[in-house]
Formats: sequence, structure tokens, C-alpha cells
Amino acid sequence: MHEPTQPSTSDQLTRVLYGDNFLQEHGFWRRLLTTEPFRRSGGGTPDERLALSYHRLRILNDTLDSGARLAADPRALAALHEWLGPVDPALTTVAGIHYNLFLGSLLDHDPGTPRDLSDFLELRSIGTFLCTEVAHGNDAAAVETTATYDRERDGFVLHTPHAGAQKFMPNTSPAGGPKTGVVAARLLADGTDHGVFLFLAPLTDDLDALPGVRVRRLPARMGSPVDHCLTSFDRYFVPREALLAGEQGRIGEDGRFTSELANRRRRFLLSIGRVTPGKLSMSACAVGSARVTLAIAVRYAGHRLVSGSRGAQRVPVYAHRTHHGPLAGAMATVFAMSLLHRRALDRWESAPAPDRDEAERLVAVAKGWITWRAREVIVECRERCGAQGLLENNGMTELFTGIEGAITAEGDNLAVHAKAAAEMLFSVTVRDEDEEEGPGELDDPRFLGRLLAAVEDIWFDRARDRISAAPAGDPLGRWNAASGPALRGVEAYGYRQASEAYAQAAAALPGGPARERLTELHRLFALQWVARNSGDLLAAGRLTAEQVSSLPDAVERLIATVARHAPALVKSFALPERLMSDWPIAGPGYADAYDDPEGSWHRHRRAGVGGRTVDFRRPVCGSKRRPLREKVAALGTRGVLLAYWGTTSVLSRWFEKPQVSVDESVRPRA
Repeated sequence: MHEPTQPSTSDQLTRVLYGDNFLQEHGFWRRLLTTEPFRRSGGGTPDERLALSYHRLRILNDTLDSGARLAADPRALAALHEWLGPVDPALTTVAGIHYNLFLGSLLDHDPGTPRDLSDFLELRSIGTFLCTEVAHGNDAAAVETTATYDRERDGFVLHTPHAGAQKFMPNTSPAGGPKTGVVAARLLADGTDHGVFLFLAPLTDDLDALPGVRVRRLPARMGSPVDHCLTSFDRYFVPREALLAGEQGRIGEDGRFTSELANRRRRFLLSIGRVTPGKLSMSACAVGSARVTLAIAVRYAGHRLVSGSRGAQRVPVYAHRTHHGPLAGAMATVFAMSLLHRRALDRWESAPAPDRDEAERLVAVAKGWITWRAREVIVECRERCGAQGLLENNGMTELFTGIEGAITAEGDNLAVHAKAAAEMLFSVTVRDEDEEEGPGELDDPRFLGRLLAAVEDIWFDRARDRISAAPAGDPLGRWNAASGPALRGVEAYGYRQASEAYAQAAAALPGGPARERLTELHRLFALQWVARNSGDLLAAGRLTAEQVSSLPDAVERLIATVARHAPALVKSFALPERLMSDWPIAGPGYADAYDDPEGSWHRHRRAGVGGRTVDFRRPVCGSKRRPLREKVAALGTRGVLLAYWGTTSVLSRWFEKPQVSVDESVRPRA
């Protein structure tokens, strides 16, 4: 009998950012990070913070109905990284390794192999992943750790032949509890090298590495503390069932090796297939970190007051174009990152077999493009927050160092983009006929789409011309001649894909404010990229001289429009207020975090109970050491009643609703 309530502008944009299944895919993680065990903690030594991250991993695991279900759901894994990444990067790292790279690899391989996973599902042993070696990073197919088949014992002997073959960076110390690893090693059987496969190997107990395994902590790295180690093997035996078998190969009951794939590189790529969901998770982590940083910067800019043009006037620093201009551009970029991440995830999940390679290439390019853009956004936001942004308690430095890890993890960005560039260099791109038309109107989204496609074509055409002009017989020399413009072409491909995701999302919205806001963001994002490439587009006849001259004014108008709506756009990020309160500068009372109870401003006297005089000392923000009687006296009767009413109201609402709705993708235990 009642008409359904129309969703607000913020709600519509939230669905644009997170997808139509926002509650189902993200609700659980969004609520989890606001519970007390996951609130941002202050201080602590690196070892204490690492112990806290492993403690949180166990709490997280206890809330799941099944760790296997999480490992089998790429969307849930991505959502975990999107929400927990900005709060505890170390937790996100060890959780991603355990559920995706370790447990996911076990689940993806031969399901017919009997293997008890209960220790890993109950976290009696934490999983880790040992692939990269000191001398082999992006060329992981060349790892030199060996797994030699021993017919007499019907198992494999893992061995590290030299220092360069030590496993580099896995979290293999006893910190957090016993560890078990999935180890990438070169399978040798009957004197034949069959390529790199994965092997399940226990590594440590509660206190130390197992006999035959050597673990040494690496020097501390920048960012959140994770127990990164060097790990080596000294003729360490594992049974035949330790091999993660599949169509890439297996050792039969007769001790003979068989494989459905003749190419050893294809065997390896199939074995490490979990790297693709890992790339999606790195993109999600970058998107979440950039959102949080931008939200903090916009909020801080709104309540940080500075002197205005008149001496007595005080205005928010956000009022200045020099301040809100970069943040408006960052807003357009963050929306683009979110939409491209969602586009890559959707395509990879739904791609039929013939389109699988192209979908995986989009995932790889998106990972590099998104993490690089996240770094740009985080650095810009940090600068806009001045010295406050350098302090650890405001979170930005941790997010900056965290994004550096994402840029390198699951394939270094430059190497990943270089691989994509080599694949795309000789591919044939078929454009629609109208895409060959000359200049159009800069406010036409279809024309902007053609311009972004033209930038991509320009750079790949240059790369092809250079490789054709290079001397024959020198493959490396030919690639070196073409690699520069080819990498620019991959970057342009990322911008085009993000712009198309923008256009698709805007077209799906009904007419109204939400569609207007998204269209403004899309135009700002596209025009800033077009402006960077306006010379090439002018030379190619895609833009007129008049359009090139008008670009700065068009961009300025859009910056003013987006900046005006930025505080409301931040609300569409759906960041819980309890989460934001953990970063002092995100609130208007940020100066309270620096209050000094012993400061001279607290030394005034006032009459106390019974005529006694007492010192009134304001507690440090968040302090719980102030006596209850003193707290009550400071609040007064009215304050006590308001506090009581507020607390009971919050608690009643909390207990009336279920903590995790039944439609969410990862449900708690009964």
C-alpha cells in the first residue's frame, strides 16, 4: 500500500562503487572492522603489532562458517582486502596469503587427492606461500628449489642448492603459531626436469623451524610488520601426496610422471593460478586505502580553519582552489579505480574459456593501474593534510607504505604491464566505424571515449613503428626500442577501460542527482587525461586547436563542481563513523588528541563538592584512567542523563538487530 522509498543520491552512488549486492558482498566485512578487536590500536613494538595481527586472524577465522568457502569466493576475498586493508595491512597480508594463496591452492588442485584440511580451517596451522626466491622474482618459472622424487620412500626431497634459491619474503617464522607452506619447486623425476610445481610442506611448530627447514627473519621493511623471512630446505622429505597435482602433472602409483600439458611454462602458470585472485585482492586493497585516505583529507580540509583574506575572517582550508582542486581530481580517480576494479572482477568471473586470457590480462593491467593511481591519491591527500598526515596515528603513512607493498606483490607492476604490452603489441584492435570520425564535442561522453581509444592507438602504433625500424636478429634490442611507447599504450588502455566503466555505470542510473554527479566525475577524469595527451590528439586530427585551448577552462569548471559536492561524495564511500573516529584528523575535535592534562590552560580552580577546591584536568582523548567520581563531577547532572540516554539507545539498537545478516556471503558461525 506504500510506495517504496527512493534511494538517496549517496545510496545510489554507493551501489555504483560496490555493486548492486553491497550488503551481501561487503556488509560482513564493513561491520567486522568496527568491532573492538579490529579497531585501530595505537603504538606498540613491531612484534606486538604482528602478534595482534595474527590474533585478529584467529578471531576473523572464528567468525566464518568456513574458511574454505571464503577461499573459494573471489568476491569475498576482494571485499576482505577492500575493507580490512586500510585498518590493518599486516592482518590483510597474512589473511590473503592463508585463504587465497595457500588454502585456495589446495582447493584448486586435484580434488581426488585425500587431504585433511582441518588444521588449516581451524588455524591450528597457518598457511603461507613460498614461490619467490632471492634470485627469482618476476621470473618465478625459473625457481631453483628442487623437489626430487625418491622412489624408495615414495615422496619428494625438497632442497635449496645455493643462496640465490632461498625462498624470499614468505611469512614463515613461528610468530602467530605453527606454519605450513605451499612451496614452488622444480620437480625432478628419473633424472628429468618436469618444471615447477607446488608442494605442501609443514615448516614450523610453535617455537622453531622443523628439522630440514631453516628460517631467518629478513630485515624490517617499511610499512606494517609482517614476519617476512628467508626460508631454505636441506634435503627435507615430504610424502608423494604433498604434490599439488592436476592436469599439469602427477606422480602415479607406479612412480611415473604424467601430464596433460607438454609445455612446462603452462604447467607452472596453471599451478600458480591463485595469483590472479591475488591481483584482484591487491587492487581491492588499493581502492579501499585510497578511499579512506581521501575521506580523511576531505573531512580534515573542512574543519581545518585558516586565516581568510580579511584579518578576522577564518575559513576552512578546503575553501581554497589550491587545496580542493587536487582533492576533486583525486575523487574522480578514486571512483575510476573502484569502477575498473569491479569491471575486471566481473569479467574475470564470467569469462568463457576463449576469452579467459583477455580477462586475465585486464585483471593484471587493472592491478598495476589501480595501485599506481592509489599511490598518487594517497601522496596527494597526505600533502593536503600537512604535518598531521605524517603522524602514524592519522594512518596515512601506514597506507602509503602499504600501497608500496601492493605495487610489488603478485607480480611487480612494471613487469606485469610489460608482459601485457608485449601481448597487446601485435594484437589487432577493431574499432567501430564512427570512432574514425574527426573532432566532436568535449561534453559528449561518446566523443571522450573515442579520444581515450585514440590515445591508446597512438602509443601502440608508435611502438609498432619502432619495433619495425629496429635491426632484425636482435629480439631484446627490438623490444627495448618498442617498450617505452608500448607501456604508455598499456597505461592508456587502463584509462580507457576505467572510462568505459564510468560510462556504463552512468547509463545504468536513472536520471537525477546521482547520475549528474557520476557524469561530472567521469568528464573530469576523462578530460584531465585528454589534456595530458592533447598534443598527440591535435597532431592526429582528433582535436582542434580551439578545443585544446578550451580544455583548461573546461577542467577548471568541473573541478569547481566536483569540489562542491566532494563532502557528499565521501558519504557514498559508506565508511562507518566508528571507523573514521579512529583517525583523529577525520573529526572536528582533532586538536583534542594533542591535549595536555598538565597544560597551563587546565590550571584554573573551581569549587568542588562540600566547598573544597579541586583541580580540573581534562583527560587525554581516549584516556580511561580518570576516576569515575571526577568524570561525573565534570559532566554534571544533565551530562550524566544525556550520556545514559545515549548509551542505552545505542545498546538497544545494537541488540535489536542481527549483527550479521543472513544474506551476506560470509556468514558467522551459529
